Parts: sequence; structure tokens; C-alpha cells
Amino acid sequence: MFCTIVGSIFEKRSAGVYHNTALVIDADGSLLGLYRKMHIPDDPLYFEKFYFTPGDLGFRTFDTRYGKIAALICWDQWYPEAARLAALSGADVLFYPTAIGWHPAEKQQYGVAQHDAWRTIQRSHAIANGIYVAAVNRVGFEGPPDRGLEFWGASFVADPFGQVVAEASHDREEILLVECNRHRIEEVRRNWPFLRDRRIDAYGPILNRLID
Repeated sequence: MFCTIVGSIFEKRSAGVYHNTALVIDADGSLLGLYRKMHIPDDPLYFEKFYFTPGDLGFRTFDTRYGKIAALICWDQWYPEAARLAALSGADVLFYPTAIGWHPAEKQQYGVAQHDAWRTIQRSHAIANGIYVAAVNRVGFEGPPDRGLEFWGASFVADPFGQVVAEASHDREEILLVECNRHRIEEVRRNWPFLRDRRIDAYGPILNRLID
């Protein structure tokens, strides 16, 4: 069996300049390219803004042996603009390598809602763009019991209609095998032609930070 691999690395570009990076290796072992995380958060216990420089390669797609894919990283998954640009570049599947979890002090009150928001936003990218979305999240606990992070796992794949076609557990390492059919993309986009009906003549203001 041959496969294409999306892998996450801590990329040292030079002394003091580091990127949170995904690399895409095709089925023949060749490196198709890199994606450098564009949106850098400053969440408690992550401190990514201290370590990482924002990406400078844009939102890239990669022609693999099995189809055209895009790889975004973790915090990128909350931004519809990133998913849309990947879809407009022809991606059939959007991958999100992710490390997200609960803070012990917050889990009881907010845990269910946090996980539901995470799952919902990625399903919405699948629906809005008519593509498959594969959200890949780690499991396990890291750090002191009272101040660490419990990564919630629950990796899943959503089809272009937003239906979750496979989902892993919260607490075990698992492998999901999902067939992604390009005909499903065609079918959904034909009936929900969101890309066709975009008013590209009216979206200029989205380039502003705020609209006063």
C-alpha cells in the first residue's frame, strides 16, 4: 500500500525564526512542499506567538497521487477565509493537523461546548466549500494534573455535505480510513452552488481589519 503523508514539524528557518509547519510527502516519497501556519494564537499553555513566525507561503494546495489536497494547521481551522482559498485553489480534501484540548479547570463547565464549536466550524468549512474536511487531533494529557492540557482527540472526516462519515474516540489513538469520492463533491456543488453564486464584486471590504 502506498500513501500520501501530511506531517507536522517544528521548522527552524534560521536562528530565532521558526515556523509551525506541515510537510506533504507523496506516495513515491517525494516532498511536494511545505505549508507554514498562517494564524498564530496566544492561548494559555501554548505560547505560540513566542516561538513561531506567521507563515509566508500562503494557503497552498498540493497535487498528490490520489487527489489535490490542502493542509492547514490547528488555529487556522477557525478562519473561513483560509478554507475558502484552499477550495478555490482546487483542493478536494482539506486536512487540519491539530493539537487542541481542555484545561482541567474549564472542562466541566465549558468542555462540551468547546468541543462542539470545534467540530461545528470544520463541518461548516466542508459545507460552505463543498469539499471533504479531515480534522486530525491528538489525544492524551500533557503537563501537571491541575495545570496541563487534556487533548480531546475525536478526529473526524466530514463529507462535502458536512456529514461526519467517520470519527475517532476522545481517549485512544486510532486510524480512520475513509473513502473520499470526487463524484460526491460534484454532486453537492451542483445542488448547493455556493462557489458559483459568490458575489466577488462585492467582497472588497473583507480585506479591512474592521469596517467602521
